[in-house]
Amino acid sequence: MQADREPTKLPPLSQAALARAKGEAPKPLPADQDRQVRTGGDLRELLLKKPRGAETADWAEDSDGWMDVVAYAESYSDIQVFEHLLDSEFRRAAVTGWEVDGDYSVEIRLIQYRQEENLAAAAAVDGSQYFADEENTDDWSIPGTGDGRAFANDRPLPELADSGFPFPYTAEAHARRGDIVMEIWMSGAKRISKKTIMDLAERQMERL
Repeated sequence: MQADREPTKLPPLSQAALARAKGEAPKPLPADQDRQVRTGGDLRELLLKKPRGAETADWAEDSDGWMDVVAYAESYSDIQVFEHLLDSEFRRAAVTGWEVDGDYSVEIRLIQYRQEENLAAAAAVDGSQYFADEENTDDWSIPGTGDGRAFANDRPLPELADSGFPFPYTAEAHARRGDIVMEIWMSGAKRISKKTIMDLAERQMERL
């Protein structure tokens, strides 16, 4: 029936024609101000550098600074972490670590998520903080991060002390910026001070 009919004209648009903007278009942000340029590049360059006098951690000597999803999942005891990371749109992780004068060791991780379907970075920080907030643990808010927090145990962990591990005291920090999660893990021969863990956390977040 439609083949023999004249085409029906469309009704007029209900919106008036838009006037073109005048003047030059705004210039793109320079790279030092565009956060996506920084976080889309080599994630390892955003990690804190090993301080002068510190020794590279044994496990980091042969590392290229990257952790794939398998290596990251294996750092947890729960076998379901691997599947959870895939569901959370894990993108990549960068890691560094060092030991200071036989007093304490440091491991810093930056984990980036794609965040195309869910806000995985926020969920990851919430989960880490939940498990870190235990008895005999002090905690503090990390300035400038919104919900970032640092934790330090005031007693040695029994499982570490009983095994003869030289660093039975632990501390950790968890925060995020955009699609990147920061994790800091510390082990010490004595209780790790608030100043030590907070200084690392604040300086690492500033680099992000």
